[in-house]
Amino acid sequence: MNVEELREFCLSRKGTTECFPFDEVTLVFKVMGKMFALIPLDEPDLRIALKCNPERLIQLRETYSAITPAHHFNKAYWNSVLVCPEIPAELLRELVNHSYDEVVAKLPRKLKEELCGL
Repeated sequence: MNVEELREFCLSRKGTTECFPFDEVTLVFKVMGKMFALIPLDEPDLRIALKCNPERLIQLRETYSAITPAHHFNKAYWNSVLVCPEIPAELLRELVNHSYDEVVAKLPRKLKEELCGL
């Protein structure tokens, strides 16, 4: 996947918006105002930062060396995924969906209802 394919996939999630809140070189994807993915555009290699259940994250990091802690967040459930041949496109899409679902699951009921109405 390239940046545009990754961007389009993130934006295809229901209720997703895109912005540059930190700087002019990081694409940030939010669902109902809550971040679920970031793509730093100033990195030499394409990466995406995503949320992941901590238990699952341990398994993923043991299996894929291209998945590492996301150092720009002080949260155990953010990881950085290097977009490379080691990470199949279907796994990358699954990780984006998982991150999106993690955020949606924690939304207040009113926002979830609004999301369902979109």
